[in-house]
Amino acid sequence: MKRQYLYPQNLQARSTLWLWSLRDLAIIGTALVLSVLTFTQLGVVLPLGLTLGYAFLTIRFDDTTILVFLGRCVRFFIVSQQLYLWNDGDIRKRRWPE
Repeated sequence: MKRQYLYPQNLQARSTLWLWSLRDLAIIGTALVLSVLTFTQLGVVLPLGLTLGYAFLTIRFDDTTILVFLGRCVRFFIVSQQLYLWNDGDIRKRRWPE
């Protein structure tokens, strides 16, 4: 007998809390504590800005994040090769539809 669970997608979904996955929330929390500590002791604001930027990029909408979407855009437009079809250059050999 197959068990049915009340958890979303029958225990197949990723665990989330508010708008982030739990892994991202743990990273954000740790980085936020270190960033605030760095800001109070050294007066450096850059780690706090990077932490807030990471928190914004990892907001989860419809099972994807902005960071994943940007990674896919970079892979499609910049990294991966597109398919180009070239002919041999002689236009007289090509058959045009009539």
